[in-house]
Amino acid sequence: MERAALFLLLTGIVASGQEFHWESDYDQSLEFKCPAGQSISHIKIQHGNPNEDLTWDFGCKDAFDSGVDCFLSPNVNEFNQTFTYECPPNHIIAGMSTYHSKNEDRRWQFYCCRSNSRCTANCEWTPDMNGIEFNLPNQKYLVGAESFHEKPEDWGWKYKHCSIEQC
Repeated sequence: MERAALFLLLTGIVASGQEFHWESDYDQSLEFKCPAGQSISHIKIQHGNPNEDLTWDFGCKDAFDSGVDCFLSPNVNEFNQTFTYECPPNHIIAGMSTYHSKNEDRRWQFYCCRSNSRCTANCEWTPDMNGIEFNLPNQKYLVGAESFHEKPEDWGWKYKHCSIEQC
């Protein structure tokens, strides 16, 4: 069940010091975008029985000064499938969208943004995440996510993060 909570961890996010405002309801779709010029900084989830689903909270931090170009990815998975997704080079994740099915699973999309004057560098994947909260390290920005599982309700996540610098 702990791993099931991780499956939905990907989309919950909250900046340090902010009050929680859950962005979704159980068994519902979710669409979250950070304000213009910002990117996801923190992911927090809450598991709810008997729903066997999660709610999410998000945090954002400043990422770009100006000239941001963004797009929403196509679906990156089918129901009950793992995935690895990375925004294109020099893009960072500024939002996520998920559609919930009656089979207690989700399809995912990612909102990727870039600025002509900023490039990603020094990227790395986290180890397997087994908690319900993820804070990006200082000066790091989320660029990718990977889901994995051994059985349908046993999900886990890894996240890819990078620093950004002048191009």
